[in-house]
Amino acid sequence: MTVTTPQPRTTIPAQTPPPRPRTREAAEDTGWLELTEAVREAGQYTTKAEAERITRIVLSALGGHVTGDERVALAQALPREAGRVLASQIPATHPLTAREFVDSVATRIEGATPATARWDVSSVLSVLATHVGEPLTTRVLSQLPPGYALLFGRAELAAMA
Repeated sequence: MTVTTPQPRTTIPAQTPPPRPRTREAAEDTGWLELTEAVREAGQYTTKAEAERITRIVLSALGGHVTGDERVALAQALPREAGRVLASQIPATHPLTAREFVDSVATRIEGATPATARWDVSSVLSVLATHVGEPLTTRVLSQLPPGYALLFGRAELAAMA
């Protein structure tokens, strides 16, 4: 009878693959950063944090007033974070005039007046219009009551009788 002593096993660790680049997530973050940076410049905000806060407030307010296919198209045309803020809102029960919309945003921003809220709304919505393009902006505006075009940085033409 032969007796053998067990030999210690040597475990060779498997090579871990290098982390995959987060290209989609990085691109989404970049899109959000570019959007809020454009808002910071348009609104002349002193910090990125202030521009981001204003962007979130205005997008959440707008999200309740844009519905249907336009809401879906708008959310898809925006960076993921912006689209999520917009799309996560419950649709409003009645449409607000542009002035009422600005006033509703003013209530969400500490220390805001109607004039500063109009500046904030216009800063975000004019950047939004540039970002999503003319055709989608036109579709969104067709859903909103008269008066919103100026907030999106467009002239609003009166219908001829």
